[in-house]
Amino acid sequence: MIETAQIAKRFAQAQQSYTQQATAQLQVAQQLNQLIHSHVPMQKLQNVLEIGCGSGMFTQQMLQYSELKHVYLNDLYPEVKQHFAQDSCLKWCIGDIEKLELPQALDGVFSCSALQWIKDIEHLIQRIHTALNSGGYFCFASYAEQNLKEIKTLTGQGLQYLNCNQVVQLLERVGFDVIHSEYQGIELYFDHPYAVLKHIKATGVHATAQGFRWTKTSLNQFCQDYQKFRHQESGQYVLTYHPIWIIARKK
Repeated sequence: MIETAQIAKRFAQAQQSYTQQATAQLQVAQQLNQLIHSHVPMQKLQNVLEIGCGSGMFTQQMLQYSELKHVYLNDLYPEVKQHFAQDSCLKWCIGDIEKLELPQALDGVFSCSALQWIKDIEHLIQRIHTALNSGGYFCFASYAEQNLKEIKTLTGQGLQYLNCNQVVQLLERVGFDVIHSEYQGIELYFDHPYAVLKHIKATGVHATAQGFRWTKTSLNQFCQDYQKFRHQESGQYVLTYHPIWIIARKK
């Protein structure tokens, strides 16, 4: 189980480099925004909550929704506020979303690249269902079982992910209609295994490495073992992201 304090620390350390390095997460955010526009009546979104806003990669797109009146932004650490201009519609909910009281009478709950860190996802989904108005929308992007598979194979470090079908079944069991679900592999390529590790640190996702310490020997072994993930034609080293996107509506 990954400690929440460790997650907050690692993402706080990476907040300045995140936007530049998180190329996969940017694709995920853009796709989530497109799906929301395709499946959600935008005029119904007035009071919304975003879980895990981070540096605002998805949030800045969301704030363009014309009808928004109250936007509750959540993240683990207060330093995220520096990424946002002051706006009367923004309300802050800083802290562990699993322990915070959720705003009520919401029209939408959004989350992008954050829910994979939740310890008890079913309980949180139940609370989100309660916080939403009838017909309210729960739209999110998270990650599935093949996410960062190269790192987990070589180090044994990583999260336990639900697959897309399991997430859909969970939502339906709680009381959501799943309007749209999809998943996709995103492959990033790097010139050296060290560059893979630098990318992971710069985006904060190394928060999974609880109690794991690199040594000169283990680093050398990692680089040697990463040869199995080298692309034959380009000679570059692959790192896989496995995002899922869900658009759900409260019955």
